[in-house]
Amino acid sequence: MIKVAIADDHAMFVDGIDSILEGENDIKVVGRCYDGPSAVTFVKDNDVDLLLLDVNLPGMNGIEVCKSLKEKEPNLNIIAISMFNEESFVTEILNNGAQGYILKNTGREELLKAIRTVQGGQSYFSKDVTQTIMKGLMKHRKGSTKSKKFFPKISRREKEVLKLIIEEFTTQEIADKLFISLKTVESHRSSLLAKMNARNSAGLVRIALENKILES
Repeated sequence: MIKVAIADDHAMFVDGIDSILEGENDIKVVGRCYDGPSAVTFVKDNDVDLLLLDVNLPGMNGIEVCKSLKEKEPNLNIIAISMFNEESFVTEILNNGAQGYILKNTGREELLKAIRTVQGGQSYFSKDVTQTIMKGLMKHRKGSTKSKKFFPKISRREKEVLKLIIEEFTTQEIADKLFISLKTVESHRSSLLAKMNARNSAGLVRIALENKILES
């Protein structure tokens, strides 16, 4: 059972998410919070697997909430929810530990997919958000490289796998698209995790954004 808390300052929006999740056998809403401080307190005091977190909250914004919680609850999964599909919001909350970012116009099926995907250890972004991430990577292509962190050399094939991970392809889809085996995809993914010092796919996305890995 995935124990979910919802943090959003609009009660009707929280009611809507609650009603969507109510009928799912593997998901249970365990908390509803309407400002940043109450979200932090609730998660710290209760057993929560995943937090659906509005980026704009009174008291503490979602980025501050995310940072505070991930420092003390590193195993907590967080999906940011926002009306704003802007690179700065996406990058900042990923930098502070969120594993997903979905827009408030997301439908029922995508919301459920996002929750299950992130709880399963992968990152999840709405399609439009994925495009924003990719545009951000491209926009900085000609930027200065002086502040880039050093990484061991990342091969062309590893970059291809990384790009597809960012675009939310599954392991099987990556294997099919690149005409390689599942084992080879996993091998490239493990190598990327080690080279980039990341714990999971969300970490790969965050570090790729921070360091413009796909630009060269």
